[in-house]
This record gives sequence, structure tokens and C-alpha cells, in this order.
Amino acid sequence: MTVLARTVEATRRYGAVVALDRVSLDIRAGELVGLLGPNGAGKSTLINLFVGLRRPSSGTVELLGGSPADPVVRRGIGVTPQETGLPEVLRVGEIVDLVSAHFPGATGKAELLDRFGLGDLVKRQIGGLSGGQKRRVAVALAFVGNPRLVFLDEPTTGLDVEARRSLWDGVKAYHESGGTVLLTSHYLEEIEALAERVVVVGQGRVLADDTVRAVRDMVGVRRVSLVADRLPEPAGPAGLPALPGLISCEREGDRFHLLTSDSDELVVELVRSGVPFSGLEIRPSSLEDAFLTITAKESVHV
Repeated sequence: MTVLARTVEATRRYGAVVALDRVSLDIRAGELVGLLGPNGAGKSTLINLFVGLRRPSSGTVELLGGSPADPVVRRGIGVTPQETGLPEVLRVGEIVDLVSAHFPGATGKAELLDRFGLGDLVKRQIGGLSGGQKRRVAVALAFVGNPRLVFLDEPTTGLDVEARRSLWDGVKAYHESGGTVLLTSHYLEEIEALAERVVVVGQGRVLADDTVRAVRDMVGVRRVSLVADRLPEPAGPAGLPALPGLISCEREGDRFHLLTSDSDELVVELVRSGVPFSGLEIRPSSLEDAFLTITAKESVHV
């Protein structure tokens, strides 16, 4: 498959802070890639390198066969950064016209707005929109120029569930027509709903790069849920209950949710401990579980 964007041993420093550490990554034509990582992991920095807003301190970055610093090359991409500032006196239709004027083969205004559920806002001023509506407009603008590759940095932040799913439909329609997307998100269900490939970053490095299912499976974790008044006393500096392979422990009322790398041994040890429990459930890990496990392991190694 054709590589549309690539970093090779790319490092980006901000003073003494290493935001990206020798990252090599290919984004291939037709992919929808989800970029996951905790705050400060380097997600936005990586996107900024790809779109030419930052240059690597070392290593190389390629975009559509050229340099991200070349305005002609950048005409082939669309971008929605984490934060945008749109002219508040312009109407939605006017700002679409303004952006469209920069692209010879721009998407029709009505088609674009309908794709993202914005058709009824065409005559509304930007300043009169809600935060969620402004965000949807900002995302739609990334698709104005019929780009080959779109970068979406936290595209659905601030949206309610209905608006988020409407935006998902617009992104899916673009991807199904052959478009390529790299998106970051704090909503792990968003990555599971949209992405075919997941890249997990932490401490400025790529920790995992595979399909959603493979990333879930690679950590071999299970979620154990049960009802109990208490669990065996914590052991060690992590403060977790003394149970085998325990990665995390959350409590909701009288129900505990345990993430473990060895569910069989955990249940056996729980029985041996004599702690009464009921309502035992064991299920495969979610993408969220895998993400927490992978980033937790990285924190231990650093």
C-alpha cells in the first residue's frame, strides 16, 4: 500500500523535554488509524510534525511524497487541531466558502454540511453557535478540499453523544470512499468504533501498533467483576489488593472491577483468602483495558 505520511527516527525536543523519541511510523493509503496515549504522550506533537506546524529536532518526516513544509504538498491534506479559532462574525456558509477558495477541487458546500449534519446552520454566525456546533464546523472544514489524508486531533471533544455519532458517520463516509484518516481521541469507544489500526504512544515512543483486536489481545488481560464488602489487604507500594496479576482495581458501590493478567489464579487466590463474594463475571479485555495495561507497563520501565 502507498505510504502517504511517514516519520523515520523522528525526535522532537522542547528544551529539556523530549516530546517524541525516535518515532518511526507509516500511514498508508486507505487506512483509518487511531492514535492513543495519555496526556503528554506526544500525540499532538506527532500530528504537528506530519502537517508541518513543527519540524523534528532530528530524523525525517515525509508527507504525500514530499516535505510537510511545502504548501503545495499540504494542499492534499485536511486538519482539525485540538483548538481552533473561527471568525465569529462570519456565517457557517461563508467560512466554508472562504476555506473552499483555497482548493481548486473543493467539495460542494451543501454536500459537505449535510455530511456532518450542519445543513441547518448554513446561515448562522459562528459567534452564535454552541461550543459543540463550532467543533463540528471545524471538523467539517478539514474535508473541504477533498484531501487524500485527514488529521483529526481530538475531533469530538465537547460533543454530546448524538453529535459525536453524527460526526463519526461523516468520517466513516469519507473513509469508505477511499480517504485516509489519522485521529487522536480520549474516547476509547471512538477508536473502537472507527479505527482499523491502533497506535499507542507513551513517553514519546510507540508502544504498540496493530489492529484493534490485536492490541486488545496482546496484553492478555481479563476484567474480573464481583460483589464484595472488601478485598484482601493491599500489598506492596502500589496499594493494590494482594491478588495475582492485578493491574488495576476500581470500585462502584459494592462491586469491584479488577483488571488482571491471570484471572484463573486471581479467582483461586480470592477463594483461598476467605473473603466472601458473589456475582462473579469474567470477560475479555476492552481496548481501554489494553491501553491502560500497555501505558502502565511503560511507566514501570521508565
